[in-house]
Amino acid sequence: MLSEGELKKFAGGQSLYRVLQPWWDVFCHYLSIMMFMIATLGCTLQVTLRRIVCIPCHNLCERNWGPKGPLMNNSITKADFSLISSGLYKLDLQQYAYVDAVCHEQHLHWFARFFPYVVMLQTLALVVVSNFWFNYPSTSSRLGHFVSILHKCCDSPWTTRALSETVAEQGGAHPSQSATDPEAKLSATSNEKRFGMELLSVLGKKEGEQAKAIFEKVKKLKVHVEDKDIIYHTYMKQIIVKMAILSLILTYVPYAATCISFEIDCMVDLRALIPYQSFHCVHPLATIFWFLSLVYTALVVVYGCACFYSFLWMIRNSLRQYSFDALREESSYSDIPDVKNDFAFILHLLDQYNPLFSKRFSVFLSEVSEKKLRQLNLNNVWPLEKLLQKVVQNAQGQVELHLMLLSGIPDAVFELRDLEVLKLQLILEPRLPQKVTQLGSLKELWIDHSPATVDSMALEFLSENLRILRLKFTGGGKAPRWVFRLKNLTELYLYGDLLSVGNSDFVNDLPKLKNLKVLLLKCSIFSLPKVITNSMSSLQKFYVDNEGAQLNATQSLKMMSQLTCLKLLNCDLHRIPSSIFSLTNLQEIDLRGNNLRTIEEIISFQHLQRLFTLKLKNNNINYIPIHIGVLETLEQLHLSHNYISCIPAQLFLCSRLCYLDLSHNKLCVIPEGIQDLKRLQILTLSQNKIDRLPNGLFQCKTLQSLYLDHNSLSTLPPLVSRLTNLIVLDLRGNQLESLPAELEHCQHLRPGGLHVEEGLLNSLPSNVKERFQRPEKEHISKPETDGTADHSNCNLMICNTGYGDTGLACSL
Repeated sequence: MLSEGELKKFAGGQSLYRVLQPWWDVFCHYLSIMMFMIATLGCTLQVTLRRIVCIPCHNLCERNWGPKGPLMNNSITKADFSLISSGLYKLDLQQYAYVDAVCHEQHLHWFARFFPYVVMLQTLALVVVSNFWFNYPSTSSRLGHFVSILHKCCDSPWTTRALSETVAEQGGAHPSQSATDPEAKLSATSNEKRFGMELLSVLGKKEGEQAKAIFEKVKKLKVHVEDKDIIYHTYMKQIIVKMAILSLILTYVPYAATCISFEIDCMVDLRALIPYQSFHCVHPLATIFWFLSLVYTALVVVYGCACFYSFLWMIRNSLRQYSFDALREESSYSDIPDVKNDFAFILHLLDQYNPLFSKRFSVFLSEVSEKKLRQLNLNNVWPLEKLLQKVVQNAQGQVELHLMLLSGIPDAVFELRDLEVLKLQLILEPRLPQKVTQLGSLKELWIDHSPATVDSMALEFLSENLRILRLKFTGGGKAPRWVFRLKNLTELYLYGDLLSVGNSDFVNDLPKLKNLKVLLLKCSIFSLPKVITNSMSSLQKFYVDNEGAQLNATQSLKMMSQLTCLKLLNCDLHRIPSSIFSLTNLQEIDLRGNNLRTIEEIISFQHLQRLFTLKLKNNNINYIPIHIGVLETLEQLHLSHNYISCIPAQLFLCSRLCYLDLSHNKLCVIPEGIQDLKRLQILTLSQNKIDRLPNGLFQCKTLQSLYLDHNSLSTLPPLVSRLTNLIVLDLRGNQLESLPAELEHCQHLRPGGLHVEEGLLNSLPSNVKERFQRPEKEHISKPETDGTADHSNCNLMICNTGYGDTGLACSL
């Protein structure tokens, strides 16, 4: 007998997997219970009632007994037996009990003797086979995991919210009424908004995190269960084994039931003990056993019909494929994927129990549903108050927001109506919805490794309003193609390998941006794409940062006749490209980091009548050619980080120079001719070997910033007093022993503009020292204010509107 604990465990297991039992399994389960009741009733009757009753009869011993024992039973007929007429058999109870036992064991048919136990064992075999897949480790683990997740899916508030949205979408559209009745349309819109707010209130932060965990579990379950079909084959084999058992039962049980008889004639060899050898017996349970066998046979037939139906269901249906076509049509989640193998078979079984369970479970198979949940959780984590703390004002005075490492864009972002710059960095699935139209001031967008998608209304808005776009991707296939529909875009900055050989489609679409004025390419390319140089005639500023790779075939640059600014950075050019000389509209040329050893070609720059800025820093230039004097229009010249040891006098023929940078070179002497630079405002001579300053330097009375740090100066001439417009003077890292008192005549020089060692200030007269000495409080707080800024507003990425190494690629 089974204990109470085992029965509870058995019942609990059935309750756990009941959602996976179709109606025929449930029906067969109840049939098995009825069979157990038949077996139990038979056992009870057989134990409590007398199994057989025998009385002696007259017997012709010489006919029925041979010299070696009793004759065969079939040789004895009823004529050979006659009941003893006398009422006294002269036998005691023990002798009758012995006779009953012998006749029961030797002359009663085996089916009549063991009928209850046979029914019990056969039913037990059917139950074991039916529940095998619930206990077999390879199948029970998958089934138990599925059932536990299914209950969580059904109990999750997110499921209720998703199905409610579907009902709202199906029942909220009334085209005829809304088209004719504007008030009804307005009312419907307000009801939808109110209904949406109610749905939002259904899901709290805790419920959202729980739903997110369920999504992850469903993904893992799908991968684990969908790769095999062991559950399907196990269930099929169960049906086949049960049909075989039922066929065997129906083969012998009906025949064996006919052998159950009420009267039995029995011969017992007891001549040494009693004078009787023939007995006539009756089986009191024969009639009820025969009736129970008839009922049992009927139950077996019904059980077999149910098994045969399940077998037909298995072979006639494609149970290893499950499609959500109907659900995709009637719900807003059109991306629910079809499943296969064991996962599909389990869902088919689930539909036989209740199709609503599959509908609830499908909510967690939809990526759209997961995105909505992710967005809702994101909105809970990033409310408007928290976003306002992240809004900063950048160096250009623009209102800027930088979002990094988020799953999406919080809805509260679109309530920042004064936002001008939006940076999206490493956002998993950013989506710009229709709400982006509320950002009327948005002019600049940064997309860094964030495959953003845009709604149609949002794209129209961005096409009209967006002016600057910065893209950074390591693969062109991930770059959004909607950028080519931004018709008013004027500046485009591309970082990464967007222009690699495999991304020709992206490059070929660049000419669609008809109003583009500025284009930056920060990537490694071997030649300039012809589609840019030949087809983008509207470009005025073209920047290329080749990240140290050599750039060949620059002849196509001559086709870009409208360029006013050309920057070829880190392109390993070695010489100045001749194609630049034909770009007569150029105002700025930047060739830094190109391993240039000589710049003799600058004589051809005399044809560039509008050239104002020339940047040649971070090269290997050894000298400045005497032809530099032909650049009469030059206003800025950058030659820092080279190997220049002397300054030719022809340089001072560039009388319009306002900015001259010769820092980080090998200069020892500054010629007196520097006095001819009457417009010079900024002079940088840091990190050289200059040991004295010429008197002509102090004739540059327009000079505002003078950087002489880390040289070999031993004295500062008193003539420095002539530089009355001087604002910044840097003398750190020299061999100065004192400062001239004439510094007091530099009226615009303030404590924050004079950079010297603290000890040099003591060499000044007290009145002059007090003027340049920074107050103690300012002295302590100044480095923190200038150098580190407020940590609460510090972004993870330090960027500006520049390019190259100061652009989007620079991050902490």
